[in-house]
Amino acid sequence: MSPHDMADGTGPALPDGTGPALSVLDLVPVRSNQTSAEALTAARSLVRVAERHGYRRYWVAEHHNMPAVAATNPPVLIGLLAAATERIRVGSGGVMLPNHAPLVVAEQFALLEAAFPGRIDLGIGRAPGTDPVTRYALRYGAGGVDDSAVERFPEYVGNVVSMMEESGVSMAVAGRTHELRATPRAAGRPPVWLLGSSDYSARLAAEQGLPYVFAHHFAGKGTAEALELYRTRFRPSGDCPEPRTFLTVNVGVAETAEEARRRALPQQHAMLALRTGAPLGPQMLVEEAEATTVPDQHRGLLEAMAGRWVLDEPAGAAAEVRRLATTYGVDEVMVHPVAGAMASEPADAAPARERTLALLQQAMAPARSGRD
Repeated sequence: MSPHDMADGTGPALPDGTGPALSVLDLVPVRSNQTSAEALTAARSLVRVAERHGYRRYWVAEHHNMPAVAATNPPVLIGLLAAATERIRVGSGGVMLPNHAPLVVAEQFALLEAAFPGRIDLGIGRAPGTDPVTRYALRYGAGGVDDSAVERFPEYVGNVVSMMEESGVSMAVAGRTHELRATPRAAGRPPVWLLGSSDYSARLAAEQGLPYVFAHHFAGKGTAEALELYRTRFRPSGDCPEPRTFLTVNVGVAETAEEARRRALPQQHAMLALRTGAPLGPQMLVEEAEATTVPDQHRGLLEAMAGRWVLDEPAGAAAEVRRLATTYGVDEVMVHPVAGAMASEPADAAPARERTLALLQQAMAPARSGRD
């Protein structure tokens, strides 16, 4: 284990041999009976559950103008979630860098690291995370990002890393050299991860010596190939002397496998709409999803998605998570809890998502559950 591994909580599998460490990915879903405020209250409760049960990190993703997703601004969310907890690492999964000026991202995460030292992760992605109109408003509405943002992504990643260093960067403008720092006196810098669902980010992460995460929960295919590409082409860096990655998985756990599959229906309908171009709406309640008819031509897609998710009772879910970790050679699995809510449950909470985290961790590490 390298010093950096120990600093950011990564490292070998759990010492008691029970399996990989667990983390959480949260899109902060907004249900049909929720306001944005209630969805945020539910997220604060969920991160506390994750911390109480020993999850390693809790990441939020950047999505814009989506009726079912409140995670529009990862830095703001990270501040809220880190303030609500004491130990768990909180980060972005990820910030979509072409939407922002690199200095803005560097400033945001330098301040978060100063406020919550040793607990912040900066995951960076290249996708827009939204529709074309909203993408235009983000990138060009204020003139802050130009058309070259996507092509200059590798350069911008390097800029963000350098700007967060204590020494900052030097820029030559109008014949003069100017010092540029994300924060006046940085005492530390959050680790930067590259995220992707194709081999582009795998290659870039390997070239720049950065940790890398493939979006297995979203793509479902190509995971092994992307991780192999990353590992074989990896160039060691001072921060990351060896390849470092983990797996993201859609997971729903309940007392029975039947209940776990039932609770996942709202998220499956949301993903089906996204993949087929159907109108997007707030996340359905379980009863609404059960009453929704899936067109015959889309049933195969729905079943294929469900087949790649971990939907089971605790022991079965834990066994599958261990199998996936072994298959892909990772010591950490990031769980995207996909359990939906019933109409009778509180609008400002996500009881089934909380149960997913609690039941899975207890099944993965029963010897430690009494101390969490």
